[in-house]
Amino acid sequence: MKEKNKIEGATLYLVATPIGNLADLSERARKALTEVDLVAAEDTRNTRALLAHFDIHTELMSYHEHNKHTRGPELIARLLAGASVALVTDAGMPAISDPGEDLVRLCAEAGVTVTCVPGGTAAVTALALSALPTGRFAFEGFLPADKKERRRRLDVLRTEERTVILYEAPHRLEKTLSELYDALGDRRLSLCRELTKLNEEIVRTTLGSALTWAKGTEIRGEFVLVLAGAEAREERDGWEALSPAEHVAAYEAEGMPRMEAIKAAAKERGVAKSILYKMLQTDGEA
Repeated sequence: MKEKNKIEGATLYLVATPIGNLADLSERARKALTEVDLVAAEDTRNTRALLAHFDIHTELMSYHEHNKHTRGPELIARLLAGASVALVTDAGMPAISDPGEDLVRLCAEAGVTVTCVPGGTAAVTALALSALPTGRFAFEGFLPADKKERRRRLDVLRTEERTVILYEAPHRLEKTLSELYDALGDRRLSLCRELTKLNEEIVRTTLGSALTWAKGTEIRGEFVLVLAGAEAREERDGWEALSPAEHVAAYEAEGMPRMEAIKAAAKERGVAKSILYKMLQTDGEA
């Protein structure tokens, strides 16, 4: 009979690390980090300090966004040769909004076993503390750096009815709050900083108030933003009497961007967005 939780070769272990308080590292996570052949880490300096704290001396290898295309195949080769590998990120669960996602995919393609040693995650911890609805939520991670993609994502969030969770670095917080306020209007917001650490801070406020605070504050620490979703929209009554152009124009009059208005009108009319767009082009409205 196989020993429970025994570390086995040819297996990738996704090991969650503490998001702030080292005492949160589980007994099973310590065992995994001690017994695997190799630990692949986002930042070997941070992980080396974590391992030293627990007197763990396992071999370390860097695996991050900038070397994943070369290191990923190297790790797969070692796994296929029978090695056991633990993947860690700087804090929290690897493969969530981090390049570990790519390594898990490579393992799936190569037939390598992947298992998880669970632990804390900043997103769910912040959600639980937010005092906002938790039954349905959307995790967005960091907003895209590309301006066009960032605007597109903000347009999508404008009508997102679920609670939204975002990550942000201190030096970008003011800009992100400003963009969210301009795109979404004033919404309830929980700003969560330094979770599980001595200086943990949860500020339950609004986007507008948070932006005012950010403009006059020296911002420190990593942030999780938990944002209230959009209010549910009732379907427009009497749209049958409207032409496609009038239907779209009605949504635009409410401040909805052009493409989002086309999408909303297409949904109500029961047609594909592309079909409605062609109808508008035919009428000279697109």
